[in-house]
Amino acid sequence: MEVESLVAGYGRIGVLNGVSLTVGDGACVGVLGHNGMGKTTLLKTVMGLLPASSGTIRLDGRPIERWRTNARARAGLGYVPQGRQIFPGLSVRENLLFAIAARPGTPRAALDAVLADFPELARLLDRPGGALSGGEQQLLALARALCGRPKLLLLDEPTEGIQPSIVQALIARIGALRRRDRLAVLLVEQNLDFIHGLADRALLIQRGRIVRELSREALTEPALMREFIGAGA
Repeated sequence: MEVESLVAGYGRIGVLNGVSLTVGDGACVGVLGHNGMGKTTLLKTVMGLLPASSGTIRLDGRPIERWRTNARARAGLGYVPQGRQIFPGLSVRENLLFAIAARPGTPRAALDAVLADFPELARLLDRPGGALSGGEQQLLALARALCGRPKLLLLDEPTEGIQPSIVQALIARIGALRRRDRLAVLLVEQNLDFIHGLADRALLIQRGRIVRELSREALTEPALMREFIGAGA
């Protein structure tokens, strides 16, 4: 995916002020920044949940910035929003089948394929989504996004509210999917250890602009840790 000079916001309130970035095939790019700098707005605009005022978004070379969200999903975008936003009143099975409905093939085969990647969910199929723990909900949200077999996965704060053991499990699971399926990932996250465990590089966003690119190794630098964690990133 290539994003060039992207401008977006909420009504007259501008948030993104010319963002440009690329995510290569099978790559993972992290996005860092303080609250209110445009991280979530970036993902929502790429997914089509917010309109772009100007700029281009290309997926496999095709401009998609005017496409509807469902068309972007069919073209290969998957999205796990901040707070997960599963359907709490539906069972785990129903949450997954809802996402599988738009996928070619039989629902049973598609469900079996998802559960092969997320075996933890098999014992929870009849449990309401709202009755799951935070970590289980995050696994469900990730599995639901992957039901459409995306080429590029947009992840917004996936470690929020989950315990460290689940964080490590997410790193391992997403890393395995990247290697197997050449899945590309655009990751918004404040947990530097999580980004370091997954991302090839990270971008720093300030006031709606990408101002700096960081290598994976730079994410372990103490000065950077103080800048983002010490200042309440």
